[in-house]
Amino acid sequence: MDRVTVKQLAERLRKTFDVEFLTSEETRTGEVARSEISRPGLLLTGFEQGFDPEVVQVMAEQEVAYVESLGAAEREGALDRLCAVAMPCIFVVDGLTAPAGLIDRAEAASIAVLATKTSRSPFMRELGAALDDLLAPEKTVHGTLVDVYGVGLLFTGKSGIGKSECALDLVENGHRLVADDVVHVVRMRGGHLIGSGHANVRHYMELRGVGIVDVEAMFGIRAIRKQKRIEVEVRLATWSELDDYERLGFEETLTDILGVGIPVVTLPLVPGKNITVISEVIALNHLLKIRGIHPAREFESRLKDISSSGKRGRGILEGDNE
Repeated sequence: MDRVTVKQLAERLRKTFDVEFLTSEETRTGEVARSEISRPGLLLTGFEQGFDPEVVQVMAEQEVAYVESLGAAEREGALDRLCAVAMPCIFVVDGLTAPAGLIDRAEAASIAVLATKTSRSPFMRELGAALDDLLAPEKTVHGTLVDVYGVGLLFTGKSGIGKSECALDLVENGHRLVADDVVHVVRMRGGHLIGSGHANVRHYMELRGVGIVDVEAMFGIRAIRKQKRIEVEVRLATWSELDDYERLGFEETLTDILGVGIPVVTLPLVPGKNITVISEVIALNHLLKIRGIHPAREFESRLKDISSSGKRGRGILEGDNE
């Protein structure tokens, strides 16, 4: 999401903390576009260089105590400087009372002021996490996402190629459906891609010739999950003799989703090919690679060893009398 309103941010924070608005409804439409957090102490003292007006501001014990320590004229000047900047919102934390005059100035400048009893450090950690999640880049992908042995496989391909049928077969084998047809992808902190289904159609699946089926009702709660990290794209394609498909797998091919590169495996479809078993092998092979075991490269290394030794392979065969 490119931007989030102050009201949306407050609703997210209320899941963990007691957050309340001190300003009117009109101030809650301000938008936050960045996940950074700042404290306006230097601005209150009159030092404006380097102050970023686009980020959320947090007033803790030091800022409130400083304002309260000023004389009437100096206090008005400090609050005027603070509210002269078009910032999205100000959080007053630690259960403190907002300095006198702040609310009126914030109302006039359409700046939302919110209060919480939570102490500064845990609140700022949760605030940063909430902003990261709400502002995370996202997109919709046409495909099917299945959790196979703990690996998120995103099946893609043209409409009608068999993505849903493959996913249903995997569910039959004990794996878990995350989303079918429409996968909502979000890039989280650390460059992880999290996929989920649309809230209205989650765990429903369309099978051509059959119609809509409810996977949860049919296979039980263990056959589904709400979201899953996407780790490998499995691209289903119609077989063509003109295409050059990977046969050895020495080097991984990556695909880009929201700026994150993940391995992609292209599977050409022919009659009788067991895509379900191959999908399970793809997941297990990915788990091996995570552990540092790369079968194709190890096989290549063994071939080089045999070639360099010359007679090693011949000796094995000559000693095999069975």
